[in-house]
Amino acid sequence: MGIFAVKTTASQEQTVADMIINREEAEIHAALAPDSLTSYVMVEAEGNAVLERVLEDIPHARSIVPGESDISEVEHFLSPKPDVEGIAEGDIVELIAGPFKGEKAQVQRIDEGKDQVTVELYEATVPIPVTVRGDQIRVLDSDER
Repeated sequence: MGIFAVKTTASQEQTVADMIINREEAEIHAALAPDSLTSYVMVEAEGNAVLERVLEDIPHARSIVPGESDISEVEHFLSPKPDVEGIAEGDIVELIAGPFKGEKAQVQRIDEGKDQVTVELYEATVPIPVTVRGDQIRVLDSDER
């Protein structure tokens, strides 16, 4: 049993992964289409012969990359990264959801455990700290860049 990389048409990774899994082949155990991996799907299967047979009927699946991957090469795709990753104190952000949507703010504090960010709104006459989820902001300007 191994993990194989399947080359796909760009932006069709999730479709190909879904079609592989929907075939319900006993020798295919899992298919993964990570957002950070463009034009590839990772498939766990008993061997590439069964995978080649399945891919013949799947549109947008191009080819199998020669060789197998080890679980250590793909395990970083398996755990979700926190939404606050890449955000630093002092960054200028835009709120993209919630009651302050469209407002600009400066990051004051980051709580990685809760995946939350405390920001201070720019246009407010009185500085008010607002705590929002990490997926509700978009970094506009970072001190580190």
